[in-house]
Amino acid sequence: MPELLKPTLSPTPYLIKRPRRNRKTVAIRDLVQETFLRPSQLVAPLFIVEGTNQQIPISSMPDVFRYSLDLLLKEVIQLYALGIRAIDLFPVIAAEKKDAKGSESLNPNALLYKTIKAIKQEVPDMCVMVDVALDPFTDHGHDGLVDASGRITNDNTLDVLAQMSVLAAEFGADVIAPSDMMDGRVAHIRHALDANGFSEVNILSYAAKYASSLYGPFRDALSSAPKFGDKKTYQMNPANSREALLECNLDEEEGADMLLIKPAMLYLDIIAKVRAQTHLPIGGYQVSGEYAMLKAAAERGWIDENRAFLESLLSIRRAGADFIFTYAAAKVAKLLTLS
Repeated sequence: MPELLKPTLSPTPYLIKRPRRNRKTVAIRDLVQETFLRPSQLVAPLFIVEGTNQQIPISSMPDVFRYSLDLLLKEVIQLYALGIRAIDLFPVIAAEKKDAKGSESLNPNALLYKTIKAIKQEVPDMCVMVDVALDPFTDHGHDGLVDASGRITNDNTLDVLAQMSVLAAEFGADVIAPSDMMDGRVAHIRHALDANGFSEVNILSYAAKYASSLYGPFRDALSSAPKFGDKKTYQMNPANSREALLECNLDEEEGADMLLIKPAMLYLDIIAKVRAQTHLPIGGYQVSGEYAMLKAAAERGWIDENRAFLESLLSIRRAGADFIFTYAAAKVAKLLTLS
């Protein structure tokens, strides 16, 4: 009989480094985890409608609703109880109140401004962000004013955005979030806020907002799809990344306090590149189409919905985002509370 070989101390003595050792138990995995997701890092976008006792489902965004103010306040209270500390408001404007100039955006009695005031009275510690752009208010669906030739004009749009921002600040908004992508709007808004005594109101700039195919459900929710052309003359080309760095740098120089990348899931490389360039806080927006894709796949049983949302948001954080806009904010906050 041949002599049996004596076992060595290791079956493969040359294998000194074994990364799996840091994954062998839950305790060790938790100990070495690099990126964390918390409810306080989530921003919940909310859609508002006129009326009372209205909770209208959005067919292209399952589990997302348009709320009348009375029910919206209840939703905000629940979000705060879940640990969510920031919301972003989007008003649904009736067709008869829309015009080419977006006049309703400057009406101090408009739904948006009443909502800001009511939320700050009901939940004063909730950070209220206000999306500033003209597309919900215009009958043509563009983010800026349009001239006789159909061109979306830049400089005269800035005055309207600045007036909207001051109005929102007067009613208690904590953060102004211009999403229009007009050149120079951050500086224009900053100057207007400061001149009117609102130097402490933050500006969260949609600094790199791409002309994405993933906004369809959102436009359904607001009935704000453009009635002619597209938004490619002001929103960014999805093929470009250096341009995003330029936009972010310009907005930082103009006085932005925070920067937002939209969309997020398909643009993680942009978040990472901007993170390497700036010390400002960065947000990522998991947009309606990204949300809807995950929901649709989950409904068909192709993915685990809870795990997919947690993983998708964790990836946005891992790329460098400090906070995340997501329509799954309440769902994810509950999951994080239970974990």
